Order: sequence, then structure tokens, then C-alpha cells
Amino acid sequence: MEHNGNERINMNEKANLLNGAALAYIGDAVYEVFVRDYVLSKGETSPNKLHKAAVKYVEARGQARVMQHWLSFDDYLTQEEITMYKRGRNNKANTKAKNASIGDYRQATGFESLVGWLHMSRKFDRLQVLLQAAVDYIDENQE
Repeated sequence: MEHNGNERINMNEKANLLNGAALAYIGDAVYEVFVRDYVLSKGETSPNKLHKAAVKYVEARGQARVMQHWLSFDDYLTQEEITMYKRGRNNKANTKAKNASIGDYRQATGFESLVGWLHMSRKFDRLQVLLQAAVDYIDENQE
């Protein structure tokens, strides 16, 4: 598939048109790769141990807690970022939460939607800041 310069210019517009499920779809993948990279950077190499280490970051409960934390501040997220979070959170999903409450699952879908929107909008600097803040928050608030 060929891409021209006009397609890249319109990425922000296209990202704004995607529904919450589509944004969460790509956001889940972006966050998963970030977490895998983060876990590998800590020096573990056993696939089983890597998977176990990654779970706390990618489970719905952890993502929901990150969103609750960010939303507790008046100015941590922009209004546009909150809108994209809500687009995912309010999406009527056809899938059921696995090992998570409905509330946590919906908030996690909102988190993934926000990540997906930042990625699709090519806001990579902001995306990096939020992804690092998410794993740092989870690391600092383990139970």
C-alpha cells in the first residue's frame, strides 16, 4: 500500500473520527509493546517471568487505577485527552471483562483509547510521558 504526504497530514483528523473501540484496539497494542520493552529493560529474560512481570501493568485494574489517579488532578490531562478517554470508557463493548469489574474494565478501555488516540494522532512525546507515568505509578503503588 502506497502512502503519500497528505495521509500523514490528516492522521490527527482521522484519529479524532475513530470510535472508542478502534482507539482502544490500537492503544492496547501500543501499551503492550511499551510494557514488554519496559519489563525487558529490567534485565529479565525468561518468557514466563517476563509475562508474570507484565501482568500488573496491562491488567484492567492497574490501568483503571492509573486513570483514576490522573483524573484526580485538574490539569494533568488536557480536555481533549479526557474526551478521548471518555470515548473509550463509554463505548458499549461486546466483550466481557476477564478478571476485572465492569467499572475497571470500562476505565481500562478508556485508558487504552487515550493511548490509541495519542498514537494515531502522532503525539509521540505526550504518549511517551503518559506511558512512563503509568508504569511508574503502578510500580509505586503495588499492593
